[in-house]
Amino acid sequence: MNKQLAVSISLPIQQSGISPWLRSVLIAFAGSAFLAVCAHISIPLGFTPIPLSLQPFGVLVLGLLLRPRLAAATLCAYLAEGAFGLPVFAPGRLGLAHLLGPTGGYLLAYPMAALLISLLYRRTSRGFAARLVSAAVGNLIILACGALWLAVATRLSLWTALSVGALPFLAGDALKVAAAAGAARAWQRAWRRTS
Repeated sequence: MNKQLAVSISLPIQQSGISPWLRSVLIAFAGSAFLAVCAHISIPLGFTPIPLSLQPFGVLVLGLLLRPRLAAATLCAYLAEGAFGLPVFAPGRLGLAHLLGPTGGYLLAYPMAALLISLLYRRTSRGFAARLVSAAVGNLIILACGALWLAVATRLSLWTALSVGALPFLAGDALKVAAAAGAARAWQRAWRRTS
């Protein structure tokens, strides 16, 4: 009798709940909005066309929090929003001009980096060290792709592109990696308490 009552009570909750597809769409929308906010926290630097921004931090956090396909889809949605001219990228150019400009390689690396972070993290013990390593690998992908694109887009040598597009950001990105690992852990702990 109690088992039947429990089943009859849980069915309306399951039926009235949000479908998994709609839930994924809402998460992707929220993730791309979070990344847009991170992108607008940006400081231009005089020695490089690459601004100092919180965008990579946002990518790392989303990679740690979301399942692999959802992480990649969220970052693809973000790029599509920017390509269509929505002001989601760091201040400056809009639309495709931003994706084809000097910072395009960093942006285009985001879906791959988020996917890789999520895959790596989920194949570990899921401790803090795993978050750090996964986020660090993803961050290195972003920097490498960004510097490579910068070399092509601006016709710089690869070493010069690395010197202005990757090496100056290593210390700050180490802080972003640690902050992303900490933020993801705090979010997951808070989520478990409320669930």
